[in-house]
Order: sequence, then C-alpha cells, then structure tokens
Amino acid sequence: MISPIQVAQMTTDRLLLKHPAADDGARLLAYRERNRAHLEPWEPKRTGQFYTLQAVEEQLGRMERLVEEKSALFWLLQLPDSDEVVGECAFTNIVRGPFQACHLGFSLDSRHTGKGLMHEALAAAIAHMFEVHGPHRIMANHQPSNTSSEKLLHRLGFEREGLAKKYLKINGRWADHVLTSLINPVEAKDD
Repeated sequence: MISPIQVAQMTTDRLLLKHPAADDGARLLAYRERNRAHLEPWEPKRTGQFYTLQAVEEQLGRMERLVEEKSALFWLLQLPDSDEVVGECAFTNIVRGPFQACHLGFSLDSRHTGKGLMHEALAAAIAHMFEVHGPHRIMANHQPSNTSSEKLLHRLGFEREGLAKKYLKINGRWADHVLTSLINPVEAKDD
C-alpha cells in the first residue's frame, strides 16, 4: 500500500490538489477569512481565535500527525495558475479492521461555487482514497437544507442511508444531518 505522504499532489483538468504543509498557514487562513460568512451556516461555531495564523499553524501540525497515524488524509484545492487556496477536502476518522471506512468533509470558496470544481476535486480524491487506501465505505453527511452538498454527493454516487437527529453542533445549534455513503466499487483491501 502506498503511504499517503508519497502522493503529495494530484491534478485534475482545472485544479491542483495538494497535501497541506507547514508553510500553507497564511494561504489557508486567507481562504478561511474570505469564506467566513459563506461557511458559517455549515460549520461549528468559530471563535475569533480560529481565524489567526497561530491557530491555523497548530491545526496544520495536527493534520500532519493524523496523516502520519493514517487516520486522516487532507487536500487543499487551488487553481493551477495561482497559489491561492480555493477549497479543502478531508477524509477523517479512518477506521481499519472490519469497518474499513472514513468520513468525507469539504468546502469551496464562495467565488467558485456552481462551476463543478468541487465535483472534479472530489471525484479525483475519492478515486485516490479507494485505489490507494482501500476503504470499503466513505461517509458524508449534510444538513437537510444544504441542497448544494446534497446534489453534489448524489452526483458522486453517494446514497442516502438515513437522517440523524441533532447529529452535530453547527454554528452553535444541534443540527439534523442526512447520512450518505459511497461503497468502494472494488472490494475493500484487507488490512
């Protein structure tokens, strides 16, 4: 099995997906500040501390440790002609053994929604996850009112599995979430 660190970046027709590095702090912070209002309805309540370079650098360190532990995989999205971060996607809570699953999370810059960029990024990232890391299932959950995520996940082949009441505390309130998953088209690799 290829180590996630060996595949530092991927390209699609319109995007570069790269693993976050320690020197990405300022670029990631700029993305988060620029999209603060856009992402607020879909994320946990953030304090002002979250939007500091120190907090982002600390998070990048945690992300690196999770990748080394093989419990997560992160990608920053950028346009090939720019070093500006335009999105993020992450495979977290990677579980091996009989479960062989993980969670998918993603966000995209408000200036780039509606162009199919996240579909393009996730199609590549999901293919990489299935081919290289071999989970049986990728789970992605969204609030019922987030129709953009619902349509995107459906287009990627995710199937609705249920509704979890008051599943996550989002923007300070417990929010219901639609549970979806995508099963690996090739039988999951053994540990």
